[in-house]
Amino acid sequence: MSLLKEFREFAMRGNVVDLAVGVIIGAAFGKIVSSLVSDIIMPPLGLLIGGVDFRQFTLELREASGDLPAVVMHYGLFIQNIFDFIIVAFAIFMAIKLMNRMRRNEPPAPAAPAEPSAEEKLLTEIRDLLKQQNK
Repeated sequence: MSLLKEFREFAMRGNVVDLAVGVIIGAAFGKIVSSLVSDIIMPPLGLLIGGVDFRQFTLELREASGDLPAVVMHYGLFIQNIFDFIIVAFAIFMAIKLMNRMRRNEPPAPAAPAEPSAEEKLLTEIRDLLKQQNK
């Protein structure tokens, strides 16, 4: 089997396509939640703690000198990213919880009738043969 044919079979499997769709939807969802955090949640939170914007928290490790720029640690961005992660994780948790609740409300599929056992099949054949002999 050629490498190209193997790759095509791999790429066209349902679970690979589902994964690709999930990644694309997840990226879009991540942008929405990041905007929610940075544009909606963080400004009031900063106001509650005295009008502070977390993104402005920095620690200057070395001052700029001549052509060399300053070395700055942006720990405020790190704090912002932690808040982003917590809110994104909570939003995904709630979405999955909602999906599971919707899935539980679906009625279970009816069970397929059981196959007759070998003994029942044999008895059916005997019955049919006896009917043919009596005719």
